Parts: sequence; structure tokens; C-alpha cells
Amino acid sequence: MTSFRHARASDVEAIVRLINAAFQVERFFLERDRTNPEMIRSLMEKGKFLLAEDGPSLAGCVYVELRGERGYFGLLSVDPARQRLGLGRQLVAAAEDFFRGAGCRFSDLRIVNLRKELPALYRSLGYVETGTTPFTAGVPLKLPAHFIMMSKPLG
Repeated sequence: MTSFRHARASDVEAIVRLINAAFQVERFFLERDRTNPEMIRSLMEKGKFLLAEDGPSLAGCVYVELRGERGYFGLLSVDPARQRLGLGRQLVAAAEDFFRGAGCRFSDLRIVNLRKELPALYRSLGYVETGTTPFTAGVPLKLPAHFIMMSKPLG
């Protein structure tokens, strides 16, 4: 049985391990781990991580940040052994519920253009492309990349 909760400072190391494991799929274009403890602590000062736990282990997480009437989510991560079981969709729904509860009217995300499977996945959840933005400055890449911005109105 999966349960959801907000992350605490004591969860940082487990979040880093989970995200880096889930994002191994990006090693074809990214030259380093996806995140580190300093980055996660910094994000926790601006937003929150919603965690999905399956018994004592961390099964998934998503970062959520309130930006006025807009909510932003990112770093959606599911333990590779638990992928393709619907947990990612449950985490997106939890993020959207969090935003609705905070009075947000829209949910926003950004995906790397090189992850060809992601636009269709998010379109199936009601998101539409709203533009592009440059990839994070200073991050070493093996291939040129940019972000695709996507948004969904929250009803």
C-alpha cells in the first residue's frame, strides 16, 4: 500500500538516491548525476517534495513549488523497480491536488526535449506545450538540449 507525505530534512539523502536512480535514463545526454544533497536542500527552501512510500522504502517523489496562481512540479521520480505501475500518474495527481488546495489555477512543468516519450505522456494527462526555454546553464551535456514548457488548467 502506497502512502503519500511531505518530505522532511531527514529525507534528503533518500530523495537524492531515488532521483538519481530514476534519471539514469538521461545519461545518454547528461554527464553527471541529476541532483545532489545541496540542490535538494535548496529546492526545499522554495518548495516541497511529496513522497510516495511503499512500506519502509521510498517509491517515488515529485517536487512542487507555488508560484502565485501557478503551481510548478518537477523531478518526478519513481524507483526503477516500480515504474510502469501508475505511481508516476499518482504523484502528478498528488501535485495537482496540492496546487488546487493552495488556490493555484494552473499546473506547470518542463521536460527535456531529448526525452521523446514525455510530451505524449503529459498530453495524456491534460498538459499542452506552451513554449521552450534554454537548458540549465553550466550543466555539461553530451547532446544539445532545451526544455519544453507544458501547462494544464486546474479545474
